Amino acid sequence: MPSVTSIAIKKVNTGSITDTNDLLATEEPMEIILEYGTDVKRIRRSLSVTMRTPGNDFELATGFLYTEGIIHSADDVSAVGYTKKDNENGVLVALTETVTPIIANLERNFYTTSSCGVCGKASIESIRTVCPVPDTFDKLRIPATLIYSLPGLLRNSQSLFENTGGLHGCALFDMEGKLLLSREDVGRHNALDKLIGAALKENLIPLNNHLLMLSGRISFELVQKAIMAGIKIIAAVGAPSSLAAEMAEEWGITLIGFLRGEKFNIYSGAERILI
Repeated sequence: MPSVTSIAIKKVNTGSITDTNDLLATEEPMEIILEYGTDVKRIRRSLSVTMRTPGNDFELATGFLYTEGIIHSADDVSAVGYTKKDNENGVLVALTETVTPIIANLERNFYTTSSCGVCGKASIESIRTVCPVPDTFDKLRIPATLIYSLPGLLRNSQSLFENTGGLHGCALFDMEGKLLLSREDVGRHNALDKLIGAALKENLIPLNNHLLMLSGRISFELVQKAIMAGIKIIAAVGAPSSLAAEMAEEWGITLIGFLRGEKFNIYSGAERILI
């Protein structure tokens, strides 16, 4: 299924109109189905329907399960595949026999869209019950000059954005500013789930020696997902929400917003940034 869709449009320019084509980011529903249990009694549950940009679907599914605390490592998963050969809008994640997911997590009302993220998070305290990454002390320090370079590196990695202008992006960097992974999606939380799913596959988690760069605003859901992956430093070109800033402060996250040129705001964790 293509990530970009071409449509016929009429372009207006200073009073003239011409027929042409435009490229749009594809948006399609994807259902995430979980299979678990013993070999003689396998159970299937539909967990979520998310509106996403096709591509990296398996990473999206496993990243979502990880950031929701349903799986804790790549070893928990025995297989990932589409539910039907001719339908890429359903992904089945099969857990190993030895893994029993927390039923309370499964029974929550999972419903995600490209705009709202995961619904039903009651408070910052809810993350404590499922976070698999210990909150350890660190001595991370990075120069502001390294932070300045992140937006440009992220933008250069966004090939779909260049074609459509309609996708969110996120990127993972090491502490020297080297770009390791980047992902795009019509939904900002989907892009991050794809990134974390990729990091899970590459055995990079916990990401406590990495930087996360976001292309837009910083929502509560994005900070929650970063916490689950062990990320300590988050930077974005947009603004954080009040709950995102509160959560970052609570969990000792360095949160940077309005990163543009050589300017940015630090909302928490300023001790890690060397000016």
